[in-house]
Amino acid sequence: MLVVAVAAIVGAGAFAVMASSRVRGSAAETAAAYFAAWRKGDVLAMERLVHRPPADFVARHRELSEALHVEAIALTPGQLRSTGEESAEVPFAGVRTLAELGSWPFDSTLRLAVRDRAWRVLWTPQTLHPLLTEGARLELGEIDTTTAEFVTSEGARIPHDSYADAYLDPLKPEFSEAHQGWELLLKTPGQPDRALLSRKPEANVERTTLSRAVQAAAARALDAVDDSTIVVVRPSTGEILGLADRLKDSYSAVRDVFPPGSVFKTITAAALLKSGLDPQAEVPCPGSYTVPGFRTVHNDGDVDRGVITFTDAFAHSCNTTFVEQATTRLTSAELAETAAEWGFGRPVVTGIGGSCGTVPETTDTDAFAEDVIGQGEVVTTPLCMAALAAAVQSGTWRSPRLLSKEQVRRVDGVTSADARMDEGVVRALRDMMSAVVDHGTASGQGLPEGVAGKTGTAEVVDGEPHAWFIGYRDDLAFCVFVRHGGSGRGAAVPIAVRFLSGL
Repeated sequence: MLVVAVAAIVGAGAFAVMASSRVRGSAAETAAAYFAAWRKGDVLAMERLVHRPPADFVARHRELSEALHVEAIALTPGQLRSTGEESAEVPFAGVRTLAELGSWPFDSTLRLAVRDRAWRVLWTPQTLHPLLTEGARLELGEIDTTTAEFVTSEGARIPHDSYADAYLDPLKPEFSEAHQGWELLLKTPGQPDRALLSRKPEANVERTTLSRAVQAAAARALDAVDDSTIVVVRPSTGEILGLADRLKDSYSAVRDVFPPGSVFKTITAAALLKSGLDPQAEVPCPGSYTVPGFRTVHNDGDVDRGVITFTDAFAHSCNTTFVEQATTRLTSAELAETAAEWGFGRPVVTGIGGSCGTVPETTDTDAFAEDVIGQGEVVTTPLCMAALAAAVQSGTWRSPRLLSKEQVRRVDGVTSADARMDEGVVRALRDMMSAVVDHGTASGQGLPEGVAGKTGTAEVVDGEPHAWFIGYRDDLAFCVFVRHGGSGRGAAVPIAVRFLSGL
């Protein structure tokens, strides 16, 4: 009996030793329990599974969720792998859903080991997120901006490198509205802040009158030509469909004035037509003409065309014809009055500023002779010449505008009234501008069918002449201007050809 009792005591002692050395649970069970508690946001349950959790374990989890506005967390554990007899790890993928920034994925590793005869989580800040090292912290910040974005009339982005920024960028402060965005920042001591995720504030989107196709075609037509511009207007509305400006030295196609040369003969022709000169009247076009008692003017190359119709004199841009007819039929005041009717005396209300130019009255006959052919003291903007071509096409002068009428009123504080032009004068000018392309100074250059226009070459004292070409086709009017470009036929018309062909 004694032997049996001793054996029983020895057996009980061995069981007690075995029981006291048994490891509770498994790495897989502990990991599963930790992930389950994390998904539910039960930070206290997570803390109970951690070996020696830091005093701020609960606070750190809750503060991170609150600071980043975490709405939910998804956790996808990978395959548990052993890293020793009493250690293991589980790689996992996580996705936090942030209220302001949406999904934010991350990858980390849950490490486990046997501590105090139980499988426990070995927690570090990197378990919460792998970037939380060296005292780093995550922070959600606000982005406050006041922005405006301008788009085409169709709602598309303004074509890249289309030479319109100089007019649109100054408008942004007028239309900017405050918007708020967010960014997720990693802040590490001794290092610059690092943006991990951001949602930029949306710009206030404003439509312009620009047509994407027209603006792109205008810009591409200018790509190889420095110091040039194209202004394109819809005659039926006054909307600026294209505004590509490559003028150098800070010159503006909208605000700066230049001598127009022979494109101004469109105005002089309108004044002569009003005075009673018939488009088919026969008029002399000598190589040179001397105003009785005053100066002598010359045609380009002193070309003598003999007696031709007034329409053909316009088509061939006869300086001598226009000076003779104007100095015998018109006064300087009458020329200035006609110019005022066709835009020079009307408010130009574009939304981006602008002017038309000046046609001063003079009692000096020599000065008047210069003015009638667009030299002398006459100056204008490419914008105004595009509006002139548009008025010939539609029979109504309308102020060109880059914004809607409501936007223009907001920016400029005023509006501009449309003005019907004399129908007889308009019909005659249309025929005369068609003749320019048919058999005049713009003929044989490849302009598409249906184009009517007027070339201009303006002599200047500081370099080569300025080159002009204004015209229209259907409900589209334009002005091409090349500063110091040479002749209108040689420099401006080819640009118009490229522009119209690119539509």
